[in-house]
Amino acid sequence: MNWFKRAGISKADISDSAAYEFRQKISSLEKNVASYERIFRGSSHGYAFLDWDVNRFCLDWVGSFWSHLGYAEADMVHISSAETFMEYVHPDDKSKLNSAVHALLRGLGLGEAIFRIRKKRGGHIWAEVRVEVVRDQKGRVRYVSGVVYDITKLKQTEQALLISEARHARILQSSNDGIWEWSAEHGGFHFSSRCWEHLGYSEHDDLVNQGIDRMQAWRKRIHEENLSIFDNALKEHVREKTPFDIEYRILGKDNEWRWIRARGQMAYSDEGKATRMSGTNMDITQVKRAEERVLKAKEDAELANRAKSDFLSSMSHELRTPLNAILGFAQLFDLDKTLSLEQQTNVAEIQQAGEHLLQLVGDVLDLAKIESGRMGFSLEPVAPVRLLKEVVMLIQAQADIKNISVQLEANGLEEKTIIADAVRLKQILLNLVSNSVKYNRDFGKVIIGCQLGDGDVLRVSVRDTGRGIPDKLQKQLFQPFNRLGAEATNIVGSGVGLVITKQLVEQMKGAIGFVSKEGVGSTFWVEFPIYHGQPIEQLADQYDRTPSELSSEIPDMLVTENKRILYVEDNPPNQRLMKQLLVRYPNLELDLTGEPLRGIFMARTTKPDLIIMDINLPGMDGFEALEVLKQDESTKDIPVIALTANAMVHDIEKGRASAFDFYLTKPLDLKQLIDVFNELLL
Repeated sequence: MNWFKRAGISKADISDSAAYEFRQKISSLEKNVASYERIFRGSSHGYAFLDWDVNRFCLDWVGSFWSHLGYAEADMVHISSAETFMEYVHPDDKSKLNSAVHALLRGLGLGEAIFRIRKKRGGHIWAEVRVEVVRDQKGRVRYVSGVVYDITKLKQTEQALLISEARHARILQSSNDGIWEWSAEHGGFHFSSRCWEHLGYSEHDDLVNQGIDRMQAWRKRIHEENLSIFDNALKEHVREKTPFDIEYRILGKDNEWRWIRARGQMAYSDEGKATRMSGTNMDITQVKRAEERVLKAKEDAELANRAKSDFLSSMSHELRTPLNAILGFAQLFDLDKTLSLEQQTNVAEIQQAGEHLLQLVGDVLDLAKIESGRMGFSLEPVAPVRLLKEVVMLIQAQADIKNISVQLEANGLEEKTIIADAVRLKQILLNLVSNSVKYNRDFGKVIIGCQLGDGDVLRVSVRDTGRGIPDKLQKQLFQPFNRLGAEATNIVGSGVGLVITKQLVEQMKGAIGFVSKEGVGSTFWVEFPIYHGQPIEQLADQYDRTPSELSSEIPDMLVTENKRILYVEDNPPNQRLMKQLLVRYPNLELDLTGEPLRGIFMARTTKPDLIIMDINLPGMDGFEALEVLKQDESTKDIPVIALTANAMVHDIEKGRASAFDFYLTKPLDLKQLIDVFNELLL
């Protein structure tokens, strides 16, 4: 009956049947309303159904939206008032929401808005409202109804995506790489503007858009010698799924050739069909030009070195003829007993100067031969102690002049032999002992010792009690014509003797070194592998070993998986040493190169598990090569160790401060190297 009263209908106005039918409709309507309310309550977590009675300034809310924000039923009175609702909106969004509401009331808005709402205990969530209006007969808004829901997670995801896109944009911008993509669905290629900027074009340059698609325009500019390489690499990548990583030349806007390094990856459908390929273009023109300059400089240096060696060799021979005459006539004058004392003194000066000049010419000739690789060796078993006895006899007169005692301590090694050229070995020993006498103090001592060294080698050391070499000059010791200040004294010398000695020792596969303390004296030493009676023919390969390789105590290799190692070393004996070491471990595959640029290329293409790098390399030193590797995305994570003869304190400090994983010094310590393998390759 309540419905009748609300409708203003009395019993007298309707018949019983009509009343019954009307009650049925009212009952059905009440059931539908109850059902809708249950649905609203059950589906409105994080949502709110809004009905705004504009005339009453009242906002009716249905759903758990506000309880989701921490508000209680008592708070809804304040929230449901149109006059106070804006207090819950974020201050920065109030103006935007007010404008949207006014536009909606004027019939200009879309009925949508995104804004932030304050939570009960602080903080805000992002909300989106979508509403429609109901107008009266005069066109005035009577009701605004719709839904409000929490979109915070969506906004957070959107913000994270924007941050990620901005980050990638910054990375691409800083890397100077261009981006390209091919899609089977849409067809054709997309090139980023940076790809065209590499060639000197803008993205909308008329010369790029020649009435053909971008890929055709790009291919048209690739160097004809590189186009087939490009196509083959692409086919191999699609068919065999080999890495697509290629360098090629392409014509720029200025008609100059640019070098591009292209890398890409194909995506496939579940059926195995190629669907999309994405990649990058890197402009490596400057790198290639630098490589060309390095190679050109290397060739020029080699030509200059050969020309210098040829010139020195030629001039040395030309100088010997007049020197022979000078010394010959000086000796004739020396035989003339009628010369006055003053004349005899003058002849002696001429003879001494001539002999010094002849020695200098001989040294220069030897140096030229060694540097040009034309120094011949006659290898045979040689007993160093026997040669040392001859050297002591030759040097004794020189030592007696300064009252210097010369002692030979053979230590029972008289019969120990090494493989060497006897003449050149005697030259080495004579030079070391002669220097120890020449640069010694009067009444000093020279002690020549023979010992068995580590790695089955025989070491000969020559210790003197001279003035020693200052620390600051020691690194200059083996520089040609550098006498470390002795040129200001009356000690005769050329400054090339030790240089020749060092090169002779190293070319006969030995080692040389020294220790010196100013005011105390110096000890120079050389060492060679001991000969154990092998046939001389067999030594053709074995002789290229360094002493350290002969060590028989090799630690266990714990690496059992197949690994690839790249060794960048320009010294063939050192290469053979590494090869002969790793032949013991079949699971370790070794790649060798003596060129640093080639080594960088091999690292990029073969992706080794470990790189061993020498420091003194032709054209580019090991530190520069390491920097290139660490800046390249494809090689930056490959561990790199240095293996070098640069063993001075400052060299080691520099190496350890660099990006090398380990800095190892020569002579090679095999135990230390295998320990490093076990650490880096496991």
